Amino acid sequence: MPTYKGVVTTENRLGAWTWDHVYITLVGTDGESRREGIFTGWFTTGSSFQFKVKTKDIGKLLWIELKKTRRFWLPEKAWFPAKMVITSEEETYHFPIYRWITNQEVQVFREGTACLVFDDTNETLDHRKKELELRKEQYCWSNYKDGIPDCVKTDSAHSLPDEIRFSFTKEVEFKFTAAEGLMELKLQGLADRAESWSGIDAISKVFSHKQTRLSEHVLQNWRKDSFFGSQFLNGVNPMVIRRCKKLPKNLPVKDYMVFLPGETSLMDELQSGNIFLCDYKVLDGLDANTINGKQQYLVAPLVLLHRTPSNELKPIAIQLKQEPSKDNPIFFPTESEYDWSLVKMFVRSADFQDHQLNSHLLRTHLLAEVFSVSLLRNLPMVHPLYKLLVPHTRYTLQINVLARKLLISDEGIFNSFTSSGGKAMLTIMQRATSSITYTSLCIKDDIKERGLESVPNFFYRDDGFQIWDIIENFVQGLLGFYYKNDSSVQRDTELQAWVQDIFEHGFLSRPDSGMPRKLGTVAELVKFVTMVIFTGSAQHAAVNSGQFDYGSWMPNTPTTIDHPPPAIKGVYNRSALLDALPDINTTVHGMAVLHLLSKQSSDFVPLGHYPEEHFSEEKPREHMETFKRELSHLSEIINGRNAHLKVPYTFLDPLLVENSVAI
Repeated sequence: MPTYKGVVTTENRLGAWTWDHVYITLVGTDGESRREGIFTGWFTTGSSFQFKVKTKDIGKLLWIELKKTRRFWLPEKAWFPAKMVITSEEETYHFPIYRWITNQEVQVFREGTACLVFDDTNETLDHRKKELELRKEQYCWSNYKDGIPDCVKTDSAHSLPDEIRFSFTKEVEFKFTAAEGLMELKLQGLADRAESWSGIDAISKVFSHKQTRLSEHVLQNWRKDSFFGSQFLNGVNPMVIRRCKKLPKNLPVKDYMVFLPGETSLMDELQSGNIFLCDYKVLDGLDANTINGKQQYLVAPLVLLHRTPSNELKPIAIQLKQEPSKDNPIFFPTESEYDWSLVKMFVRSADFQDHQLNSHLLRTHLLAEVFSVSLLRNLPMVHPLYKLLVPHTRYTLQINVLARKLLISDEGIFNSFTSSGGKAMLTIMQRATSSITYTSLCIKDDIKERGLESVPNFFYRDDGFQIWDIIENFVQGLLGFYYKNDSSVQRDTELQAWVQDIFEHGFLSRPDSGMPRKLGTVAELVKFVTMVIFTGSAQHAAVNSGQFDYGSWMPNTPTTIDHPPPAIKGVYNRSALLDALPDINTTVHGMAVLHLLSKQSSDFVPLGHYPEEHFSEEKPREHMETFKRELSHLSEIINGRNAHLKVPYTFLDPLLVENSVAI
């Protein structure tokens, strides 16, 4: 009688253990074993337990059935097995599980060798179909608001399937960080003070013990034109700036306004590629929020920047509204100190709205959720693309459910404490969604389209390009092991359903988005999957990690402006600058949220690290090791460069980039 030797490993996470009885049935091509208990004692967290199953000859092992029952004197305890390895005399079988088993129902897990649908066998196709039917019941689409990407349907974070929710560690740390920040503000008597700041220096005392080296630099340099300009390249929103070859008609800037006679000409600088434009037209014509009973102000600036001979990027003209008029003058660095500082504060506030709702929420969080829900609905665990991408979905659904509840709901922080809260917020997101393109999600295509290939000291581009190349090489090697030719891509109906779902629910079936609704070649597949991984890891890190660094000094990133945009020049003073800043409670709540969203959790998983063993084949695992090694080498290069920079750019250091949108 054949004997199968097994090893079951419990996941190394808090609460993963169980004291319940566990039974197993082996199912093969020629029959199945009797259900046998494999448990003596209990499964402790992170431990491995060996067992044996004696049975008749059941042929090639196809799947296992696990059943957990409570001990009669103890309450039932959920269990999180990581994997199981079963060895016969001829072969070793791998079963990745990575799922909470919470009840006494039979759970079925296929042998883990990756398999495309058209290569599957008759014995397992039915299992494949049933798995996806169950997933489509668990993960349904929902329309949160018209005109923006769809999301997962759920009543709350706690009603999400257990296996995709936060770990206990993540849950506790997230709640503690949020509560700690709010409690600190209440103890300081700041959280409920709906009044203006008495002095600008008082802002630096909020969260002063949480300040970073970079946030201190921001505090010291926020009013400098060179620092203002540098943030469009290496701050938290490098997505707005583009090279300007021809001035837009609604920005009537002339030579004499920006350059001294004989110095240079605007036309020469335009043709030389030294002029750049940041256009916030997505914010145009919107009604700003009311906070603490006071009308707030939201502008849609046009910012003209010049690359100087010393390769600094400096603003040379700012128009705060889209259409030129007498009460919408163009401001220049030659204005009075307070005029110029106030105008730049309006721009930084506009950039905050665009960054949070477009670059951050829409283009990383919401799209990563679309990629994740579509993956879970359309690709079974045995599909190589599921195995590759599921680590890049970690915590994404729960963090987005929390964002919808705590940040952008009617009672959320964004509606309560930003100038774009209320109707403006949804309009901004709808406009941004209607203009998002596939090109803009692929960093190399995007940088080329914006004309920024040769801009010096553009570290988001430099590091992003290298990460994209490393991801692309990894994806090419790994998926090339399964997709031998273009025909295999075309025949993969599960893959095509995944892509179609993304087109429909993420890009609302917009042909002008350029988003593929099907894939026809291996090259197209590799680029698409590279984009998915890059969006949920590197791109999210680029627009998320530095939020507290750049925003904790609120004058540099005002969440709102209390003052009307200046209509005339030369009448503003220090007091006007102070009056324009958000009220105390508005300021400190914004700072607390930025701190929460920038804080790395202790169970952070860096890009390219795959602690869960979804692949059992040797070749894919070799590609994963190479991927990790190349990212580590890039980290060394970036750290070497940063050692010589006054303001290090760390947001795309691979060791600091999380594998998924998890915060």
